[in-house]
Amino acid sequence: MHDSIVALVEQEGWRAEGDAARVHYDGGGDRFAVEFYAEVERVLYWTVPGAGSDGTTDSNAGAATASPVPREELPDPLRRRIREDLDAAGVDPEVERREV
Repeated sequence: MHDSIVALVEQEGWRAEGDAARVHYDGGGDRFAVEFYAEVERVLYWTVPGAGSDGTTDSNAGAATASPVPREELPDPLRRRIREDLDAAGVDPEVERREV
């Protein structure tokens, strides 16, 4: 496992998934999955449907599958948190701004 992934999973909410690390963020009625891919040093953002108390998909959440989100459409606090987590894990926080 990449050292950057090991370090990221020490940050709040992150978990390892092979050569990637993922964290979920809920805010402002939206739910996002954020993925960092160590091999290529890229960050991807996805919207994900919410789950109701019974585990079913929230009908107000839109599509029943995750869909990619352009960085410019994300809340600034989320992007700032991701850069802070990357920095704390020893990853250049500028990778958050790299195009995919």
